[in-house]
Amino acid sequence: MRRPTEPQKLEIDRVIHEPARLILMAHLYVVESADVVFLMQTTDLTWGNLSSHLSRLEDAGYVEIVKDFVDRKPHTMVKLTAAGRRAFDEYRRQMKSLFADLPDGERST
Repeated sequence: MRRPTEPQKLEIDRVIHEPARLILMAHLYVVESADVVFLMQTTDLTWGNLSSHLSRLEDAGYVEIVKDFVDRKPHTMVKLTAAGRRAFDEYRRQMKSLFADLPDGERST
């Protein structure tokens, strides 16, 4: 009799796994950098939520936030750090592996 495979133990990065931060990381993964207005528009996060999630990502070392002025107006850009890119690559690898190991969801009732 064949034994079922052991469930895979994952060390999911909880900083990235939170839905709002996951979508921020995904947006930043495909661009060199993005300004906060773009991120607010593409994620539908409020300024307060965006700021809070970006602070958490910055504290983890996953994003770099650069604030400057353009035509005397504040301008904030965000980009993934090398550590953030590695962490997101690892998160993607873990999620792919987790889903690949799942049996088909069809069950007879």
